Amino acid sequence: MAQREQTSEGYARGTAPRVAGLLLAAGGGRRLGGRPKALLRYAERPLVEHAVRILREGGCTPVYVVLGAAAEQVRETARLPGCVLVDNPDWAEGMGSSLRAGLEAVSGAEAVLVSLVDQPGIGAEAVARVRAAYRSPATLAAATYDGRRGHPVLLGTAHWEGVARSAQADAGARGYLRERRGELTLVECADIADPADIDTPEDLHRLR
Repeated sequence: MAQREQTSEGYARGTAPRVAGLLLAAGGGRRLGGRPKALLRYAERPLVEHAVRILREGGCTPVYVVLGAAAEQVRETARLPGCVLVDNPDWAEGMGSSLRAGLEAVSGAEAVLVSLVDQPGIGAEAVARVRAAYRSPATLAAATYDGRRGHPVLLGTAHWEGVARSAQADAGARGYLRERRGELTLVECADIADPADIDTPEDLHRLR
């Protein structure tokens, strides 16, 4: 997969594990009338900028952003300094293809924290809480909301190959997590975040 870094950004090495952010932002917004979700407006800027900022404020570095629909327009419009931009030419196949592209691009991290561009109610506090569940490359963790599993999802490096193999259509890592629920650390986040996503025009009020 093609990738490009807008600017270089150093990583201050220390005792904390290096958890990269992986933002899936390739969707074309079919049920939104073909409006790419990365370019929806949030606080007068493209939504993808907000999603990247949340990952960074939650402690993820670097941040990889998987682009698909209107990728060039996103590059031209959004300010994403320091992000590694990953092209997914197969974005129309669904989230699974974007997850595979992102995992293939990430290097030098002990884990990735996967988030979705269309969930503006999930903030840095939830990202930090799930990130804090990291213990080793075998760590597998996910946010829950009143007991229902959602994003963000933390994948230690030991799981990347298996997740990539199982990620199909719009399922992402869902099947893999279900099969390994005994290994999965659940991190309740309902008290600090809203996992509602933006899929239809009726959901656009969440951008206000």
